[in-house]
Amino acid sequence: MNETKPAPANFIEEIIEEDLRTGRGDRRIHTRFPPEPNGYLHIGHAKAICLNFGLAAKYGGLCNLRFDDTNPSKEDPEYVEAIKEDIRWLGFDWDDRLYFASDYFERLYEFAVQLIKMGKAYVCDLSPEEIKEYRGTLTEPGRESPYRNRSVEENLDLFARMRAGEFPDGSRVLLAKIDMASPNLNLRDPVIYRILRVPHHRTGRKWCIYPMYDFAHPLSDALEGITHSLCTLEFEDHRPLYDWFLEALGIENPPRQIEFARLNLSYTVMSKRKLLQLVKEGHVRGWDDPRMPTISGLRRRGYTPEAIRDFCERIGVAKANSIVDIALLEHCLREDLNRRAPRVMAVLRPLRVVIENYPPDLVEEMEALNNPEDPSMGTRKVPFSRVIYIERDDFREDPPPKFYRLAPGREVRLRYAYFIKCTDVIKDENGKIIELRCTYDPETRGGRAPDGRQVKATIHWVSAAHAIPAEIRLYDRLFTKENPAEEEDITACLNPKSLEVLTDCWLEPSLAGAPVGAHYQFERLGYFCVDPDSTPERLVFNRTVELRDSWAKIEKKGAE
Repeated sequence: MNETKPAPANFIEEIIEEDLRTGRGDRRIHTRFPPEPNGYLHIGHAKAICLNFGLAAKYGGLCNLRFDDTNPSKEDPEYVEAIKEDIRWLGFDWDDRLYFASDYFERLYEFAVQLIKMGKAYVCDLSPEEIKEYRGTLTEPGRESPYRNRSVEENLDLFARMRAGEFPDGSRVLLAKIDMASPNLNLRDPVIYRILRVPHHRTGRKWCIYPMYDFAHPLSDALEGITHSLCTLEFEDHRPLYDWFLEALGIENPPRQIEFARLNLSYTVMSKRKLLQLVKEGHVRGWDDPRMPTISGLRRRGYTPEAIRDFCERIGVAKANSIVDIALLEHCLREDLNRRAPRVMAVLRPLRVVIENYPPDLVEEMEALNNPEDPSMGTRKVPFSRVIYIERDDFREDPPPKFYRLAPGREVRLRYAYFIKCTDVIKDENGKIIELRCTYDPETRGGRAPDGRQVKATIHWVSAAHAIPAEIRLYDRLFTKENPAEEEDITACLNPKSLEVLTDCWLEPSLAGAPVGAHYQFERLGYFCVDPDSTPERLVFNRTVELRDSWAKIEKKGAE
């Protein structure tokens, strides 16, 4: 019986399968993920990582990790190591295929010399401002440089002297000789080498000239035998230039470039330049601030690689740019954490409760489920005593309509414990409620009344004598605007309530010694994880995501 072959999931897979069928690229698949080491990766890069490594795996091919490190003025080894860590954390590996564009600097220089000898590149003495002026506009053609017709011999001599360091930075560049009247500005004699006396993080001071990204990128792909060069849409206009380099240099079996829509996420910016601005100006604590869309920030906040990969799979691959609702990313995270995160009880804004008819010296252990979604996770024992903490929001002295939690004279269920009834309210000299006095029904152990009476609310709690202190950081969206990238100044729409730090919080004792990165669902409050700032003496938790799931409601409404 013949197995039915699954249909391609997107237009890129359709292209790949057609190339495999027709024999393009020797019927092999070789992709690459080519970050520039000038910042930390963000959730948009995660989409490209999943796509490149995922396609290679699906079609039995290979995927390289290559750093396009052609601008040492903005690059740092810190970024290199962070990028490698992020990719591994997402669940991908490049095996022994780690490359750098700087590996090819000598070959790229030889390619540039080859272009000069062919009369297709020349040294230009115009300043950067003059080059920009000569290039023209979208509606007006450019003008030829007065140095465009230098002889091959003169260009070879000047280029060699550029490499030897004889000229000041910015005084000369090497331009490709293409077409100053082209409607595509990228083909109007683009710069392919510039003088830049900045030490390189790998080559040191060996070079004082560096290739431009648009020159190094396609040729690095070719040198590595890449078959399918996947780029985001902003590189579509660069493809004719890449093809010109490959064709002019006679590259056999050149890589096929395919553009796809980059990930734009609501209430988020994806520009590394703007993210760097937030870091440098102190609007966030660093690249791994849990409010940042960086992979390291998401990891610190408590996102899982499984949730991010699921999100990237769900949004798919499109040909047109659009903005994805961040609620979908949060939905993927909730679905993952709902299955894996143990349930615990924590009180973030405590209100002291004294159960007056409970024996002062009695401590009981209540049996609590670790995760109702996974019975194999078993149960745990939670201590219960005369004095407990509940959430301040779970009590109202004058309850509004449809408020069913604790109030004077009202009975509620304590999760896994007893029914309690509020009998008195204690206030300080300013009228603030500081304590509740309650009674409990000893016949309701486990939260069930033998007489069958019902209560309308169940609240969580922790035993005051056994609770452990913690700092809780409540994170919200970093921006108040759905598309902050449209703003001239992104700092104008920063959310002043993106972080609230609570220091008077109490947790059930099972959380003592919780390791950094561990995930939990604080019952009724959301999903939280242990922050690296935690110490054995004082735990620090980040709120990863609230329990409320707006995307699930959107999906349900759409299905009706």
